[in-house]
Amino acid sequence: MSQTRSRSRSAARLAAVQALYQHEMERTPLPRLLKEFHDHRLGATIEDATYHDAEIDFFDDLVTGAEARREEIDGLIAGRLAEGWSLERLDRPMRAILRAGAYELVARADVPVGSVISEYVDVAHAFYDKRESGFVNGLLDAIAKEARPARV
Repeated sequence: MSQTRSRSRSAARLAAVQALYQHEMERTPLPRLLKEFHDHRLGATIEDATYHDAEIDFFDDLVTGAEARREEIDGLIAGRLAEGWSLERLDRPMRAILRAGAYELVARADVPVGSVISEYVDVAHAFYDKRESGFVNGLLDAIAKEARPARV
């Protein structure tokens, strides 16, 4: 994969996490949310930060797919949380990261497991310290073992 495509996929993942977070916060209908990201966020400059052009079809698939399969994905995530923990105890950015990553593991067999996990660990670094990014790594690795047993 070219470095440009890799960078545009990384940008799409970060934007998808932001969109899933916003969707959970505001309940913005998905078509409107996607349009807002297409028109104003992807590849834009906001507060002096330029966002890389994101692979739009990949972004759309992550957001719509994670939302369409949310119940299934939430079950995968909840099933791997420590005893006494529930999905609701995780903060919204963490839920968005895990939902996008889990969706990619279950639905995007074209993307290698290692790439998915390392990309979402990188996304977690944008929001959290090392402990939380380690949590993302472990949880997505556990989901990958079930979602793609032959590939892990």
